[in-house]
Amino acid sequence: MAATKFYNYLKVVQSATPYAKRVEQLSSRIFGEVARPNTSAKSMRIVDMFSSQPIEQRADIKNYYPRHVEIHVLMRNLRNYGLFRDEHEDFKEEIKRLRELRGKGKPKKGEGKRSKK
Repeated sequence: MAATKFYNYLKVVQSATPYAKRVEQLSSRIFGEVARPNTSAKSMRIVDMFSSQPIEQRADIKNYYPRHVEIHVLMRNLRNYGLFRDEHEDFKEEIKRLRELRGKGKPKKGEGKRSKK
């Protein structure tokens, strides 16, 4: 019984009736194919472009640059453990320490300019 229904469907789709054309277009839309068979090469290029994977999800593009944020966090943790020496961070900490010794550091909470009025 099911074989005869499928056979009848194939006969309808292969015929050149407007119904068959409409059914063919709908099935093409449902399954992500080109709806109209006589599409120009220029339009097919657009169809291929939209059917391909987005550029930002391609592995070669995604892995092109190193993961700066993760590497920075890793190096900061290693520096806190004493396993990595970052001379620039050491310099910044030393400058901050010297400023605080001279009294140029940030005021404590409640001791700012507005509280002295």
